Amino acid sequence: MDILIVGVGGQGTLLASRILGAYAYAVNQDVKLNEVHGMSQRGGSVVTHVRVGVNIASPTVSAGDADIVLAFEQLEAMRYAHFLKKGGSLVVNTQKIMPMGVITGQCQYPTNTEERLNGEYNKYFIDAESLAEQAGNVKAVNVVMIGALTRILKLDEKVMKSAIENTVPAKFLELNIQAFESGYNYGVQL
Repeated sequence: MDILIVGVGGQGTLLASRILGAYAYAVNQDVKLNEVHGMSQRGGSVVTHVRVGVNIASPTVSAGDADIVLAFEQLEAMRYAHFLKKGGSLVVNTQKIMPMGVITGQCQYPTNTEERLNGEYNKYFIDAESLAEQAGNVKAVNVVMIGALTRILKLDEKVMKSAIENTVPAKFLELNIQAFESGYNYGVQL
């Protein structure tokens, strides 16, 4: 399975990829991660490649080959939807984070994002920001998204929680488990 995780700096794409890597390892799958940091400290685009399977040679997902694009922000979903293969799944946090060009008035944030994402793939939209806030911290969007993805892909919930426990610092564990459960339970509606 080839997964592309996309977002902006500070949204936790790297932690999400490490959680998925820990899950793959726990279910005895080979896993390769490729983290592209870019301008992450300035709110720029961040892309993480996660490849899971048997004898994975390359850590990079090619355009048109991704089974999943897990997008933590709508504009990032638009930027990277072309990585999906026909029949893949696009899982999008409905949050909008204004890039610098929009903030300075040089351009406008795209409208009708959901309608514009019209490829031959499955689409799932989730208000992960609100769910993370309800769980206790808006910064837990990444783990809410992991919860929703776990439900969508019918992954083992207990193994994923264990992967979170093995990846997240202890002082943030309770919050992240609540965030995971929020996303997992929301996934029933998707």
